Amino acid sequence: MVSGIRVARILARSPSLGPGLTSVITVLHAFTTQLVKAWNRKEDVIEFRIDRGSGVAAYLQIVQQTEQALRMGVLRVGDRLPTAREVVEATAINPNTVLKAYRELERAGLVEARRGLGTFVRRSLARPESETDTALRAELGDWLARARDAGLEREDISALFTSALDALEAAPRAHPPQKDT
Repeated sequence: MVSGIRVARILARSPSLGPGLTSVITVLHAFTTQLVKAWNRKEDVIEFRIDRGSGVAAYLQIVQQTEQALRMGVLRVGDRLPTAREVVEATAINPNTVLKAYRELERAGLVEARRGLGTFVRRSLARPESETDTALRAELGDWLARARDAGLEREDISALFTSALDALEAAPRAHPPQKDT
């Protein structure tokens, strides 16, 4: 496709083609360029956010965000992750950091690099959604809305949630968890 675009550019500049053919080639070039841009936008289904003040290494943030997207079903098998260049442009981190995160995900068997094509999701972490998940998601959404209404920012909400989760995990369980059947 790229070589076709290059040929269209060269032909569009050629004076021997005449104005009619030159304009057709120019229109085809513009159309092809838009198709490539649209295809690239469609393929990227995740945008990474790096919190430099979190104390968590940037590559681990990419790994964690990818795993979360896999658990939530945002990323599915076959989806393409953004290229290292795209992540670097969006986050201003070192390309080696992105590559390190992608290698970590590859070692875990979650993604696979395809030479010249990109990095693609190989395995999902999502589990089938149950009625319990739906009810819990609604309750959590209500809680998040109340937290926002109380004036808490994203970082405050995250800290509060993490603190509560840590306290829950540290406490002994009164009864074993029930499994959905």
